[in-house]
Amino acid sequence: MFEPRSKSQFKFGPISPDDDPDIQVTSLRKESRRGLMSEGLKLIRDIVLIILIFILFGVFFVQPVVVEGSSMLPQLHDGERLLVNKLIYYRIQSVSWGHIERGDIVVFWYPNDPDKSFVKRVIGLPGETVEVRQGRVYINGIELKEDYLDNQHNQTLPSWGAKKVEDHHYFVMGDNRDNSLDSRYWGLVPEKYIYGKAFFRYWKPSDVGFLKHGEYDGSVPDPVPVNRPNKDTFNGQ
Repeated sequence: MFEPRSKSQFKFGPISPDDDPDIQVTSLRKESRRGLMSEGLKLIRDIVLIILIFILFGVFFVQPVVVEGSSMLPQLHDGERLLVNKLIYYRIQSVSWGHIERGDIVVFWYPNDPDKSFVKRVIGLPGETVEVRQGRVYINGIELKEDYLDNQHNQTLPSWGAKKVEDHHYFVMGDNRDNSLDSRYWGLVPEKYIYGKAFFRYWKPSDVGFLKHGEYDGSVPDPVPVNRPNKDTFNGQ
């Protein structure tokens, strides 16, 4: 009478788009290759974009530098890595993102050999007179209180004659006064040679953090105003 049909009685041929226009025949192997290639190209694109962003960021905004020597002890040590803000001193006509202040730790081209760069602390500003008496710094005859110094690195207590800081120049010194070649020896730093402010230490891990700006007790007189020309200027490379 009636018997159930065996499943083997139904035989299907290969699937073809001719059977139904809505059917899409795909090859898993080809699709996987195509997807892998597409993802690989996207990854390469993203890596290139990230590299370009870092290059632009380093050229115009922040630059890593390595501390060499002991002239900034105890604040900075040999081999430490710093980030330098290159935009902070940028100035276009009357628009400025910041100005150089006393106590800033700055990175600049060495005036006697611009192929080299130094890191020191700003001590004297344009228009001021800087003098060192037995290891103590005086600005316009008033002693500068420097709490960031360590007596261990300031024992020779030398004296240096008064030096007037010219316009668009700065008097810089290392915190390790016993072992620092700075403005006491080779003179002032032109403003255009100062290309950034060191603000963050990212190596060594135990000392990671923002650098301390020099703080003073307010006894130092206000900076002498300097007339700046009304033209485009750029402090940096």
